[in-house]
Amino acid sequence: MSDPAGQHSSYDQGYAGQPEPQQQPQAQPVGYGAAPPAGRYVPPTLDEIWYKATPNMLLFAVTCGLWGAAWAYRTHDDLQKHNGQGLGGAIGLVLGLLASIVIGFTVPMELEKAYNRNGWQSPVKATDGLYLLIPLAGPFIWYPKVQAALNSYWVSQGSRPAAA
Repeated sequence: MSDPAGQHSSYDQGYAGQPEPQQQPQAQPVGYGAAPPAGRYVPPTLDEIWYKATPNMLLFAVTCGLWGAAWAYRTHDDLQKHNGQGLGGAIGLVLGLLASIVIGFTVPMELEKAYNRNGWQSPVKATDGLYLLIPLAGPFIWYPKVQAALNSYWVSQGSRPAAA
């Protein structure tokens, strides 16, 4: 038997005709293979190699640029997991391998958006990628500037700074 308004059926009537409480769906835990909720990921520490300018620049040189693609993957992946939008790691990797100059524009662009979402002025802009067009000196200007802005952003979001 159901009520005239159609709100309660005989199946959801508890003791003495009282409706039983409806169970709320349980949130699925974030586990292996699942992306964390947008806006929640922050690297726990900046002690990993991805966040250190000098080793990254040396690895980039020693691997003839291949390390730059790995760095682009990690950086774009971190920013996408944090912001819930952006290019993501896979596209960053492909760009890093096939058109590495583009990374010079995309990383500062995504980082600038992250700063702006917090109402802060970004120390980097997409146009900073033009530094990479300066022969020899360009990467030595661009990379430390972008990595410092990236590290400052992560620390502001709760990452533990790298040990000295």
